[in-house]
Amino acid sequence: MTWIKICGTTTRDDALAAVEAGADAVGFVFSPSPRQIKPEAAQEIAAALPRPVDKVGVFADESAERIESVARQVGLTIIQLHGDESPDFARRLFRSTDGRADGRARLRVFKAVSVMPGVEGVLRDFASSDAVDGILLDSAVLRVACMGQGTELVRGGTGVSFDWKRATDFVPGIAQRTRVILAGGLSPANVADAVRILKPWGVDVCTGVEASPGAKDHAKVRAFVNAVRNL
Repeated sequence: MTWIKICGTTTRDDALAAVEAGADAVGFVFSPSPRQIKPEAAQEIAAALPRPVDKVGVFADESAERIESVARQVGLTIIQLHGDESPDFARRLFRSTDGRADGRARLRVFKAVSVMPGVEGVLRDFASSDAVDGILLDSAVLRVACMGQGTELVRGGTGVSFDWKRATDFVPGIAQRTRVILAGGLSPANVADAVRILKPWGVDVCTGVEASPGAKDHAKVRAFVNAVRNL
């Protein structure tokens, strides 16, 4: 059965609606974003969720110390790295200085990778190591930076999907080595097609089930989950 995550959750009502709809995971964004949430607020929401539901924390280029601290405070079960983190950084999370697992056995680490030209090498680096427990394929959008000073890469939360058919060139090989989670521009209207084409282990949605940034449309959440479950 395809694992389903509803990301960018900021309220208890939205989190419970996702669980009631049948989602397997609720995501909290701790990196700068219109959907950013404070650890204290995420902790209160996570405490209200059933134990089997995954509580996923999204971080981008944060220190290992902060990631580990927030994970323990909130009670996260999955860490999602959404920046330029290396396989070595991911591997060292929740491990003591002598290399022993220090809480890592209770958590999984996923690495988000933006699908763009040349991404295959990055995917191979992560998939061929023991650094992560899954790779999340997301879209990337270039936009004009503030004051028109060049462009900047926007990762996640764009509502834009990548070319799923072109991704069939490399996704099957990655899926043989680790979990593949599909994100980027998914919605109730297109998620079934995406799953049929790429056959991921899981799917992750944010913008496609929102009423506004950080606020979920509960009807869209139910429709998204139903679209996946009815395949």
